[in-house]
Amino acid sequence: MTIRVAQVATGNAGMLTLRQLISDARFELVAVSTSTPGKVGTDAGELAGLDLVTGIGAVGDLDALIAAGPECVVYCAMGDTRPVEATNDVRKLLEAGIDVVGSAPGTLQFPWGTMPQKVIDKVEAAARAGDATVYITGVDPGFASDLVPLALASTCQRIEQVKCYELADYATYDGAEVMFDLMGFGKPVTDTPLLFLPGVLGLAWGTAIRMIASGLGIEVDEIVEHWEVEPAPESYDVAAGRIEKGTIAALKFSISGMVDGHPAIVVEHVTRTRDDLRPDWARPASGGGSYRVEITGEPNYVVDIVPSSEHGDHNHAAIVAACGRIVNAIPDVVAAAPGIRTTLDLPLPTGRGTYVGQGTL
Repeated sequence: MTIRVAQVATGNAGMLTLRQLISDARFELVAVSTSTPGKVGTDAGELAGLDLVTGIGAVGDLDALIAAGPECVVYCAMGDTRPVEATNDVRKLLEAGIDVVGSAPGTLQFPWGTMPQKVIDKVEAAARAGDATVYITGVDPGFASDLVPLALASTCQRIEQVKCYELADYATYDGAEVMFDLMGFGKPVTDTPLLFLPGVLGLAWGTAIRMIASGLGIEVDEIVEHWEVEPAPESYDVAAGRIEKGTIAALKFSISGMVDGHPAIVVEHVTRTRDDLRPDWARPASGGGSYRVEITGEPNYVVDIVPSSEHGDHNHAAIVAACGRIVNAIPDVVAAAPGIRTTLDLPLPTGRGTYVGQGTL
């Protein structure tokens, strides 16, 4: 039996989740919504970049999408710069009896200890009222910083530290809002980007750290944030815009979950816009980007995940991976008990339903 689904937002991630919702036989697309007035009425097939007509035209608000009666909504609207609005959208969908999977708001990935309890209570109340479930995931925060490290941890006899990296060149990433407004690329090195305001890193990645801690059966005492930037040696253009000489061109940040004064769980990102910047910082295993999990213990692990795609580079492949993780979770989320669910709650994902065979794409 197919699952009636709807899509919220059709940006970098939303376009790719929409593509799978249309082409995957497990799902029946019944609605898609957009916040871009010029896209209202556009067929979902065109919004997904597919050469087909679905007969589903984009609507401009959640009420119209809810009226289509989906069982589950894939929510990919921007949450980093509008966390309150994204949380309210999710509550509205849950109250309407619709399950939600998606990439935002990120704090719902594992909100306990990160999101204010009163907000958690409101989301849980909405879920109970609608007998609905919400599950938020992605790459990092997402499977590279919860599913993968916990799978490796399950083979260890002892663990001293778990460390997860994103190591990537963002020169080809065209998300200007994330690049410039959030991360601060192209801004003076004396500025403090929005991402590095006190508490923001802990809010964004504390979910992953506390989920790993919960999986390990330990409690994090505090979250410690660190960041540093590197200026551009000259002016140059990237996919998202221009980076002037002397402005922020590379950055490194880390979020450490401390246990008894020891950084037990660490998430570190190294993001460059040119490959030659800061060669002393950690580098990807291959190509322009990779995700790395290091476990210090017995045994020790260093595992590099290098995504690639026939349709784009490492940045595109990472978004595809996030979208696949989101969409493939739909059947388990629909079957799950109402409330906020995490990777620790859902069955082990196996990619069921995705095999198509050689030469069929």
